Amino acid sequence: MVHVVYQVVEHDGGWAYRSNGVYSETFKTRAEALARAQRVAREQRVPGATEEIQYEDETGVWRTEHADGHDRPETDVQG
Repeated sequence: MVHVVYQVVEHDGGWAYRSNGVYSETFKTRAEALARAQRVAREQRVPGATEEIQYEDETGVWRTEHADGHDRPETDVQG
């Protein structure tokens, strides 16, 4: 199972959360960034619909897969 971690950090003159090296928008306070990171983490755990998805892989071949809407990541917020 995938484990996603959101870290609340100082960024660009304010506060943001980041995951896997990608930063969110900047918030004025640490509390605002923390609250948003917690919200995003909760939303990541919500099951979705089970569907067939299509995508183009790195070689240019189109693939079809069954995506289980209940296969959600574990999430944590640090900071």
